[in-house]
Amino acid sequence: MITVPPNPQGHFVPSGAVRPASKALLDALAHLDTPFAVVRTADGLGVADKGQAVLGDAGPEPKGALPLLAWVGALPPERLGDPAFNATYGTRYAYVAGEMANGIGSVEMVVAMARAGMIGFFGAGGLPFERVEQAIDRIQAEVGDLPYGFNLIHTPQEPAHEQAIVDLYLQRGVRVVCAAAFLKLTPMVVQYRVAGLSQGPNGKVVIANRLLAKVSREETALPFMRPAPADILKKLVDQKRITAAQAKLAARVPMCDDVTAEADSGGHTDNRPSLVLMSLMAQARDRVQHEHNYETPVRVGAAGGIGSPIGAAGAFATGAAYIVTGSVNQACLEAGTSPMAKMMLADAAATDVDMAPASDMFEAGVKLQVLKRGTMFSRRAEKLWELYRTYDGLDKIPADERLKIEKTVLGRPVADIWADCEAFFGERDPAQLARAAKEPKHKMALVFRWYLGMSSRWAIAGDESRKMDLQVWCGPAIGAFNEWTRGTFLAAPSERSVVVVGANIMAGAAAITRSRWLLAQGIDPGPAALAWAPRRLVGGVGV
Repeated sequence: MITVPPNPQGHFVPSGAVRPASKALLDALAHLDTPFAVVRTADGLGVADKGQAVLGDAGPEPKGALPLLAWVGALPPERLGDPAFNATYGTRYAYVAGEMANGIGSVEMVVAMARAGMIGFFGAGGLPFERVEQAIDRIQAEVGDLPYGFNLIHTPQEPAHEQAIVDLYLQRGVRVVCAAAFLKLTPMVVQYRVAGLSQGPNGKVVIANRLLAKVSREETALPFMRPAPADILKKLVDQKRITAAQAKLAARVPMCDDVTAEADSGGHTDNRPSLVLMSLMAQARDRVQHEHNYETPVRVGAAGGIGSPIGAAGAFATGAAYIVTGSVNQACLEAGTSPMAKMMLADAAATDVDMAPASDMFEAGVKLQVLKRGTMFSRRAEKLWELYRTYDGLDKIPADERLKIEKTVLGRPVADIWADCEAFFGERDPAQLARAAKEPKHKMALVFRWYLGMSSRWAIAGDESRKMDLQVWCGPAIGAFNEWTRGTFLAAPSERSVVVVGANIMAGAAAITRSRWLLAQGIDPGPAALAWAPRRLVGGVGV
């Protein structure tokens, strides 16, 4: 039943058909490019999309005028978010497919997003240098001048690798990077940003290297919102990684263009509620803008928990300049993971997630969010963390306990795993082996990190023999996505194109936003206005 406001806002002179609202209202809301009026007719409420509206009391009404009860403007999906975001990155839609580590955020995903007017980030985290270089070759060859980005994940255990990736991005002209898992600024991320600064002929700072910072706490966001620290700049100048002129220009711009407020997401997360986090990030941004008066303020985007049009509409309603999806993309065709993992994700509810120790920050006790349904990974990884906290080395673990974890968790003798660790770190970071020789607890950490690292690779490879050990990064958004797509063509993983998913989320968010505009004017279109059924959008975009 449609609720009717008591007083009109003006009058409307239709120049076309006036359709009964009971039949036409939901249809009008779904036609995102077409504005419409809700009017009162002799037969009840009507909907008209052609005519002239006059707001307020404008004197005598012309012949044929009808009381105007509400006006809903056009809202194509490309108008959601901050237009400055699209202008900066060359996108049509303020929609980002976030980087999922180990190449799950794949070349195919990045290319598909670019061609659809969105932007995707390649998941470089956890990959060897050569794999990242190959991805750059492929993406640059396929997308040309279309938008794309790469991930720069903080690797506190391997600073040399972080430096090598930054050098690679600079050498190869990767102009958009998302910085993730940074607890503080490192010289590497500062170098990437500042090495792209120059002064234009009008005296303005030209920013060549765009940086999005994905953070979940205000104290982590603030250094990215502020200019680069002077001490790090001096060090980089001394090392000839940036010029003195660039260091001087760095004082006039923030470290990043955009801060992504990462709420309750898959992978690394603080499980923060999005509504609270968006408010805190926006207030922090406003304080910093007041301090520095940047020519272009830092934008704030939303990530975490966005798995349906309602979630996206809510994020944009909080002021998000753009939205970032992750878990829903991992269940898509283009994701660089196994059909097995995608099927497990397709069966997941919002409650089928859990927190587990993170491989890259294991010793610090950092956790990440993973899929719980269909796997024992989170429970087994937690057992390894308990052993690490309790004992000072592998030899200190009681023999029966050690035998138990070899059989039920690791699946191999500790000695064999250590041989693999020696081979791996012998090439990638020999300092880890030298430290392990002196510190038995560090050796234990490397062995346990082997399991944590391999578990994600087993998921990517679809290793049936280790199905109960699969580590699938996932947030509760996947449950919202599965519920939204239930009974539709998008329920099947084989139909889930990352572009069609993104286009439906954006189009649905626009339709829902328009329904709330209607409600704000006193007309309640009913709960059906919040339901956007997935459709096969032409070319993945448009309605």
